[in-house]
Amino acid sequence: MGNPFADEVAVEPDAPGRYRATLGPGWNLRPLPQGGIITALALRAMEAELDEAGETLRTLSTMFIGQVADGPLTIDVEVLRRGRSMSHLRAEVCNDGAPRGHVTTAVFGRVREGFAFTDIVPPDVPPPEECPSFRDPPPPDWPAFEPLPFWGRVEGRPALGFPPWDDTPRTTSKQAFWYRFDETPWLDDGTIDPAAVVVLADTMPGAVGQRVGRTDRPWFGPSIDLTVHLFAPATEEWLLAVNRARIAGDGYASVEMELWSAGALVAYGTQLMFFAFLDR
Repeated sequence: MGNPFADEVAVEPDAPGRYRATLGPGWNLRPLPQGGIITALALRAMEAELDEAGETLRTLSTMFIGQVADGPLTIDVEVLRRGRSMSHLRAEVCNDGAPRGHVTTAVFGRVREGFAFTDIVPPDVPPPEECPSFRDPPPPDWPAFEPLPFWGRVEGRPALGFPPWDDTPRTTSKQAFWYRFDETPWLDDGTIDPAAVVVLADTMPGAVGQRVGRTDRPWFGPSIDLTVHLFAPATEEWLLAVNRARIAGDGYASVEMELWSAGALVAYGTQLMFFAFLDR
């Protein structure tokens, strides 16, 4: 079953341990591509290098060392360990000629014997059809904004928390959104591509905005790292994203994300971000 997401994160072998890809501008945010889509390209190259159908993605950690822009990309992959039931790989995605880019380490593993439980539950929120969309216009007294290309590929619908124009005093960073791709990246088995789930996990800094509310200084939160643990497969078009910022200080913040599908925890992510103020 083909899908546009698979086409856009497709990689081609170029040399032993090296792959090539080309990313268009449709995933850009301020003004570089969203980090999760670059990580998805690294995962594609690692899957190709590993070539083990029985081992699925279990965890990954990306360090955003150098900026990666859209256009032609080089992906260097190293198999750190190939085990009987678990394998470790590392990949770096760079623009052509760049000394550094995004470095991802990932573990792929088979199903193993063990215990099973989930010690958290998703919040009780309205279904997506009852929630407003990020694509709805803001109130008349709120400045209009130009939608970023990424949000032309992914639709978000807030289900828990306050919008940025609401001046209600904030006491928590917890917020929740429904997310879906405009063209859902289904796999042949009826589940959503795990690499696409990683893309949705990399949307955490908004929890800081939920906690601090409106400020006089516009800011955004570039990522320093991204860690995602993968669990149950996503089986529905809409995923519920539950997002928090546990602590902020010294110009940094620690944020986290839960992604739920059909009541099952699909992924859990964490991220360290820093603050960039646009008036500097």
